[in-house]
Amino acid sequence: MEKRLFVGGLPYSTSDAELQEAFAQAGTVVSANVIMDRASGRSKGFGFVEMSTEDEAQAAIELWNEKDFGGRRLIVNVARPMEERAPRRSFDNNGGYGR
Repeated sequence: MEKRLFVGGLPYSTSDAELQEAFAQAGTVVSANVIMDRASGRSKGFGFVEMSTEDEAQAAIELWNEKDFGGRRLIVNVARPMEERAPRRSFDNNGGYGR
């Protein structure tokens, strides 16, 4: 099992510190990051938490998965590696897609 967890269903007002404090109930939190939208600066409603051991990660899943957090039901599971995506196409100077 991995130590990095995906946390979905976060209230949009959740801060990194609040996420860390909540998951500290299950053990030592190495990092806690709420993912923010670049354009709006608003939370996307999910984040990642890294626990110090696999046992603590499992305890965090048991503690928070499908539980209420700030009026929303959390989804907590082991984070999967990011899948490779095709390169983004960009606009050319004429308003069309470049190659």
